[in-house]
Amino acid sequence: MSFKDSQLSTLTVGDTTFDYVNIANLPGIEHLPYSLKVLVENLVRNIDGKNITDEHVKALLDWDPQAEPSHEIQFTPSRVVMQDFTGVPCIVDLATMRDAVKQLGGDPEVINPQVPADMIIDHSVQIDKYGVADALQQNMDIEYQRNGERYQFLRWGQQAFKNFRVVPPGTGIIHQVNIEYLAKVVMSKDSGLGDGRKLAYLDSCVGTDSHTTTVNGLGVLGWGVGGIEAEAAMLGQPISMLVPRVVGFKLTGSIPEGVTATDVVLTITDMLRQHGVVGKFVEFYGEGVASVPLANRATIGNMSPEFGSTCGIFPIDDVTLDYLRLTGRSEEQVALVKAYAKANRLWGDTKDPQYVEPQYSEYMELDLGTVVPSIAGPKRPQDRITLATAKQAFENTLPAYETDKTARQPIPVSTDFRGDFDVKNGDVAIASITSCTNTSNPSVMIAAGLIARNAHAKGLKPKPWVKTSLAPGSQVVADYLKKAGLQDDLDALGYQLVGFGCATCIGNSGPLLPEISQAINDNDLTVTAVLSGNRNFEGRISPDVKMNYLASPPLVIAYALAGTMDFDFATQPLGKDTDGNDVFLRDIWPSNEDVQRVVDETVSREMFVKDYASVFDGDSRWQGLDVPKGELFSWNPDSTYVRRQTFFDGMGATPAPVEDIHGARVLALLGDSVTTDHISPAGAFKASSPAGKYLVEHGVEPKNFNSYGSRRGNHEVMVRGTFGNIRLRNQLLASVGEEVTPGGYTYDFLTGKPSTIFEASLDYRKAGVPLVVLAGKEYGTGSSRDWAAKGTVMLGVRAVITRSFERIHRSNLIGMGVLPLQFPDGESAESLGLDGTETFDIEGIDQLNSGEIPQTVHVTATKSDGTRIEFDATVRIDTPGEADYYRNGGILQYVLRNLMAGQQA
Repeated sequence: MSFKDSQLSTLTVGDTTFDYVNIANLPGIEHLPYSLKVLVENLVRNIDGKNITDEHVKALLDWDPQAEPSHEIQFTPSRVVMQDFTGVPCIVDLATMRDAVKQLGGDPEVINPQVPADMIIDHSVQIDKYGVADALQQNMDIEYQRNGERYQFLRWGQQAFKNFRVVPPGTGIIHQVNIEYLAKVVMSKDSGLGDGRKLAYLDSCVGTDSHTTTVNGLGVLGWGVGGIEAEAAMLGQPISMLVPRVVGFKLTGSIPEGVTATDVVLTITDMLRQHGVVGKFVEFYGEGVASVPLANRATIGNMSPEFGSTCGIFPIDDVTLDYLRLTGRSEEQVALVKAYAKANRLWGDTKDPQYVEPQYSEYMELDLGTVVPSIAGPKRPQDRITLATAKQAFENTLPAYETDKTARQPIPVSTDFRGDFDVKNGDVAIASITSCTNTSNPSVMIAAGLIARNAHAKGLKPKPWVKTSLAPGSQVVADYLKKAGLQDDLDALGYQLVGFGCATCIGNSGPLLPEISQAINDNDLTVTAVLSGNRNFEGRISPDVKMNYLASPPLVIAYALAGTMDFDFATQPLGKDTDGNDVFLRDIWPSNEDVQRVVDETVSREMFVKDYASVFDGDSRWQGLDVPKGELFSWNPDSTYVRRQTFFDGMGATPAPVEDIHGARVLALLGDSVTTDHISPAGAFKASSPAGKYLVEHGVEPKNFNSYGSRRGNHEVMVRGTFGNIRLRNQLLASVGEEVTPGGYTYDFLTGKPSTIFEASLDYRKAGVPLVVLAGKEYGTGSSRDWAAKGTVMLGVRAVITRSFERIHRSNLIGMGVLPLQFPDGESAESLGLDGTETFDIEGIDQLNSGEIPQTVHVTATKSDGTRIEFDATVRIDTPGEADYYRNGGILQYVLRNLMAGQQA
């Protein structure tokens, strides 16, 4: 008898009886980490005898904490969440798949989400207007002007696809909407058993945003995937993965005075990055967990991509239930979550008689009482700096950013908006309270409001060159700041509401005042940005800003008051009060007790109930959009936002055999920590770039370019922007004696001269020359950006050879039919003597045709003088499922062929 048949039980909650998969008494379950128990339930519930079998369940129950991952399982998420930057190309792909099905003689309706899918439009609002009372309305008006075509397309998708809902613009950030409304913790649906009961089962999700892990704070297992993997999940395809190692992270103690949840999460990020958790689960446990508020848990879970882990999860306990009540979930739902968690040994209260401390692969511990105020930067979230040493750290780092053109003296600037002032190296050009990490946490948002109140009372103001902005994660934040009277104080400091969305953290910081921008660029100044986000990668926040720092919301305001990163808060005053006395940060910093009192007095269940009552309705602008009809989308050939994809053009019913690679050239030779922002930028771009030239040729003025992120529905823009980050440095240019110009440049061996990466790829494609990319460690860190893989394959890249990959990007490359390879252990391009001028032959890939996954393939790199460098590269196709995707040329082709085969059967 199958596990599935033997484990079905009933659970009565109030007057309702549910069927559920009972895992409580399975052998070995009691010592499994919480996260793996979630996977056990998922496997047992979805056993089908083909993709998921009893053997998969047994392998998980027999989990050896010390073993390296080797057992493949198939995870079937209960739902999918998307944001619009990554979600629009998802819907473009699904619409294109419908066209492909029809061309292949099938029913287009077969392309429909098989699990609930929600898209939250939160990535498109840009901070064009700020520091004025109606900034929110002005920015939303501009947002609709820029993105009306995209929004029409999404409205079409909302009516054309089943199981697909859209949360309109101006509502909030995807992850905050997820934890405050969408997440159920325990879901229910018709059991399908004919007994009239519903089946209760664990909520789980994948999302097209790496910070989907915010929901881990609720005990919901979920993580970020690329859009292509999310589309497959929507179409009912399980996600192939290896049973991971699980790191147990014990929390003890309590947060000391003057320390915020942001400081805690930057400390944890620093610790886990140093430990090494890429591809692992991180699970927080111990008696101290009960004292960690849900908002702090969500803040910690949110930063999992910055740790490098797949998830950063907390168990279900009374803190979870209290948060569900606070955010407006029904008492019936809360009761179901508690009853289900207790029945299935998922209840995380260490004082519960049934509680058994899990076994973990690795152990770490943090005494929260040891955490000190911190920031991170200037270009990676794991590069933590204690606030006490921030001034010195900045001064030590600055010389690396200065050039011979850099002005060392202050530059006078005259503006109508902010008056006359000087700007210099180190000045804070942007100080933004933004992003999903912190704006879902009332403690740090209230702290920001209180520091604004105290600063305002003493007559302090941000420096005039600082672009200030407040972009909360949900309308609830605006409600409680207003109820506390703190929005007035924030307004007085220039922190008016500018929008509800990711804004600065995704690169939508908007333009600086033109006079400031000109002074920066004419004098090559190194100015800084401070944001309460999770991403500070090079070139992401603003094209005018070289150094970016992450900080808590109250510290963002503190840096706006200081006006420079070259500042020591302990010894330097922020200014003088109305009596002429020096005011230091300690004089305006609120106590933990003050913060908690205001939180308790202002944050209420009624706010959540009110704000989410009409979450899918949208305003008059959303309702007034002209929505196309029909099961197939009517593509506009002149559109510069939404175009029919080309991935399925010429696709046959069966895949062609996989072939070895011969005569490949290097498109880019890159270093360590190349991010998905480097590969596929999300922010602004210039008219002189290949993407800019394309838009100008199609009648779009530079002022209407919008961002790369908003153009992701147009592959012509996105392929031209691939490897187009203004901070990317392609060392291939140095190898041939050329200057390394930052940006999307390479050396074209066919023409014998430097070129843009896009234009060189056209030459190589025309000549039939395959391409490879060489890189260092942590290739593909950052966002779950499917276009980083889509653009790579569209440039003609067949393989990427690195020292190591980040999890999401590696799987995305496979999902697009690009081969991820790693140099032998301890080796790199440099140690092997590779400089990118070689031609590459990669042999042994064709073993995949026989159903095997070769551990290595043989690489021969031949220099122009005939010298050969040979090595065996590790194949990073980790599971049989991934091998199927690669053999099919990508995951979507695999799914489409399977769906067509099912229709014809």
